[in-house]
Amino acid sequence: MNTSSRTHAGALLIIDLDAICENWRSLKSRVGTTHCAAVVKADAYGLGAQHVAPALYRAGCRHFFVAHVDEALALRPLLAADATLYVLHGAPPGAEPVFPAHDIVPVLNSLPQLAAWRALAQQLGKTLPAVLQVDTGMARLGLSAAELDLVSHDPDLLQGIDLTLIMSHLVSAEEAGNPINTGQLARFRAALRRLPPTAASLANSSGIFLGADYHFDLVRPGAALYGIAPAAGIDNPQRAVIHLRGKVIQTRLIDSGTAVGYNHRWTARRPSRIVTVAIGYADGYLRSLSNSGYAHFHGIRLPVVGNVSMDTITIDATDTAEGALQEGTLIDLACPLNPVDTVAERAGTIGYEILTSLGNRYARSWTGGQ
Repeated sequence: MNTSSRTHAGALLIIDLDAICENWRSLKSRVGTTHCAAVVKADAYGLGAQHVAPALYRAGCRHFFVAHVDEALALRPLLAADATLYVLHGAPPGAEPVFPAHDIVPVLNSLPQLAAWRALAQQLGKTLPAVLQVDTGMARLGLSAAELDLVSHDPDLLQGIDLTLIMSHLVSAEEAGNPINTGQLARFRAALRRLPPTAASLANSSGIFLGADYHFDLVRPGAALYGIAPAAGIDNPQRAVIHLRGKVIQTRLIDSGTAVGYNHRWTARRPSRIVTVAIGYADGYLRSLSNSGYAHFHGIRLPVVGNVSMDTITIDATDTAEGALQEGTLIDLACPLNPVDTVAERAGTIGYEILTSLGNRYARSWTGGQ
C-alpha cells in the first residue's frame, strides 16, 4: 500500500496472508495424507485472489477452486503448471475450448455439460480431464438421482472424459449433529460405487471437522481459510485474517436528548462525544449494523449509533479520553477483538457476506505470504 492511497482513503483493509497460509496448514494437518485444496472464488472471498492464491501455492497448496471460468483465467498465469484450477460452475455453453487451452478443469454438473465436454473430447481427438459433481442433498448443482442412474448405466456418457475427481457438497456441515450430514455421506458413498473408480471429495471447511469419514481424497476449504469459524458451538481454531480500520472525519459533543443520523434512530441519554467515521454501506459495512455494530479504540469498545449511511457511520466515543480521537485517527472495525463472525452476527448475517461485501474504496494492503 503506497503512502498516498493510505492518506487519501477513508478506511484501511489489511489482509494477513501469513494467517491465511497458517489456516490452510492447520486444516491440512487435520486431514493427514488427504489433499487440501483452497477455494479462492469471489476474489478469494473478497480478499484478493491474485495475492491469496500465489501465497497458498507457496505454502504447499496445489488445488484451487473458483466459481467462474474468468476467475480461473485470471489466476492461471499466476500459478505454476502443477497447480490445478477447477471451475465449480463448469463450462458455459460455447466456452468449453477455453478450458483445455488454458489447462483448466471443469466441474461437470449436468447431462448437457457432460455432453458438451464429451463432444469437445471427440473433436480434439483426446481424453479431457473433468470433475463430476453429484447432488446428495443440496438440490443446487450436480447430477440428480435420475441423471446419476443414466450415467451409471451408460458408460458411453463418459466416453472421452478422464474423471479425475467425483465430488458433492455438504448442506449443514457446520452443525456436527445434524443427521443431514450422515445422510449425505451415505448417498455420496452409494454414488461412488456406481461410478468409475477415482478420487473423491465431499468436505468443505466445516466438513473437515466432521471427521475422517468425510475427508476422502481431497477436501475443499474456503471460509475457514479466511478466519471464519468452521463449526458451531466450539471456539474458532482459525486465525483472524483481516484488520479493518476506519478514519475519523469529525468529532462533536452533543447534549443529552440529541438525536443522531438518518431517521433519528438513536438519541443520546447523556452528554456524548460522537465521532463520524469514513465508512458506510457502500464499503460493505452493512446497514443492518445500525445501532448494533461496534468499534474498538485502544481496547475500548465503542458502539455504532444511529443508522449506517452510504459513506459514514457515527460512533459513541464518550468513554474515550478527551482529545484522543482527532480527524484522521484510525479506529478498529474488524480485528481480533471484533472478528468477522462477531461483526456478521451483529449484522444478522454470516461472515461470508461480510468478507465478500467489502468494497473497493479501502486502501488495501497484504502482509506476509512469502
